[in-house]
Amino acid sequence: MKIIAVGRNYVAHIEELKNDVPTEPVIFTKPDTAVLRGNEPFYYPSISNSIHHELEVVLKINKVGKNIEEKFAHKYYDEIGLGIDFTARDIQTRLKEQGLPWDLAKGFNGSAPISDFVSKEKFDLSNMNFDLKVNNELRQKGNTGLMIYTFDYLISFVSKFFTLKTGDLLFTGTPAGVAEVKIGDRLQASLEGNVMLDFEVK
Repeated sequence: MKIIAVGRNYVAHIEELKNDVPTEPVIFTKPDTAVLRGNEPFYYPSISNSIHHELEVVLKINKVGKNIEEKFAHKYYDEIGLGIDFTARDIQTRLKEQGLPWDLAKGFNGSAPISDFVSKEKFDLSNMNFDLKVNNELRQKGNTGLMIYTFDYLISFVSKFFTLKTGDLLFTGTPAGVAEVKIGDRLQASLEGNVMLDFEVK
């Protein structure tokens, strides 16, 4: 299982980090050791002093595919969930300034908490609301209708470079509102009002 993630897919988030709007999807990966399941606590790593939360809708790939045409991409995922792309912002900033890859800032242990997955048939995928509360305070609120690149486009694009396999996870980008987390924080993420993630930072 691999984690493929999309950066800069919501304009407001691009603006808050003062990045340029991409002309094609910005792709990075995380190792499987980044995954946290079952609302396990996230342990703040000693490597960073500035861990930011980035809430994302996550697609679970259901069969092998490569060079997938966009019109067929919907057949490659049946379930969706929510995930947090924890980012060591201080490390990322340093690496970006040097023109280096972001792997250390994105792929550290526990940096990808994921929820259980539910059938996509329950939702209008082009108009889904999702949000993140930290200590009961709303931090992030997104709608998939605001994505620059749709789910199906992303699957088609990524599959030109990586063969997708059953169980792979695709993080589809974060809306505005990313911010630091601190030890003792409780994060609660919801999809269309249904709580999908509820865990603590330790």
